[in-house]
Amino acid sequence: MAGLSDDVGPVLRTGELADAVLAAVEDDNPGKDVRVVDRGDYVRISTEGQCRVTRASIERHLGRAFSLAALEAEMPSFSGRLRTREDEFVWYLDKGRR
Repeated sequence: MAGLSDDVGPVLRTGELADAVLAAVEDDNPGKDVRVVDRGDYVRISTEGQCRVTRASIERHLGRAFSLAALEAEMPSFSGRLRTREDEFVWYLDKGRR
């Protein structure tokens, strides 16, 4: 049975960007349960096994151009491993290292 230990995703400072990332994660992970833990000054966003977010989805929710490199500055932590590309970030489990 999967649990929180199988959840991966970003931890972001609360604010406009975190709200846009949450909405983008919901868009970019159809059919997945998106979990949110709000700690007041930061929010943990996660899905089970793999969590994907695209620049296009974040831009759509922000209503302006956005560079994923700027996401790193607002992401003090994350769970899982992270694969970065110019147009998407993917947090994932490396089950071989468990």
